[in-house]
Amino acid sequence: MLADKALELIRELDRTKDGQMPAFNEDTIRIVLEEMNTLFEQNQRDVNATVAGDVRYFSGVHLRHAALERNRRCLLAYLYNRLERVRDMRWEFGSILPADIRANMCEPEIIWFNKYNKNLASYMRSLGEGTGLDLTQDIKPPKNLYIEVRCLQDYGEFEIEEGDTVVLQKNTTHYLPMAQCQHLIRQGILEHVE
Repeated sequence: MLADKALELIRELDRTKDGQMPAFNEDTIRIVLEEMNTLFEQNQRDVNATVAGDVRYFSGVHLRHAALERNRRCLLAYLYNRLERVRDMRWEFGSILPADIRANMCEPEIIWFNKYNKNLASYMRSLGEGTGLDLTQDIKPPKNLYIEVRCLQDYGEFEIEEGDTVVLQKNTTHYLPMAQCQHLIRQGILEHVE
């Protein structure tokens, strides 16, 4: 059936939850592009026949053109939604993505993430003028400047703003500045104890 593989890409994205990244489906994209090339070549052949005066090919040309447009829209929607997820993950996880998510990204997505990361950091530096303003820290206004956190895995030494270092070991509890441990909470290294 025409354009079924392209629709399969959209369904694959739809099945995954927000905050997850399915593996980049390069094989299906290749199949869709090959189908598009075949449809385009058939249309070129039939259009040349209609120029010669044979009008019985018009309906086939229109059908294949509609399938080409559908494939193109599905591919663009697939790629755009993946980039939106990559952008959202920058705000959720910080500048370092978890290894399992990074493994599911293709090379251009990783490059895009790194450029987005640099642009966001540059923008935050221009806003802060030396204060180190981090827009990704406090999505909600903090109730307290210090919070109690529990370490979920061994992390090692963690330097806090005052120059002190804290050793984060699994199952230890610490009272840390919220602004500095927010990214570790998002990465799953620390857990906020309510």
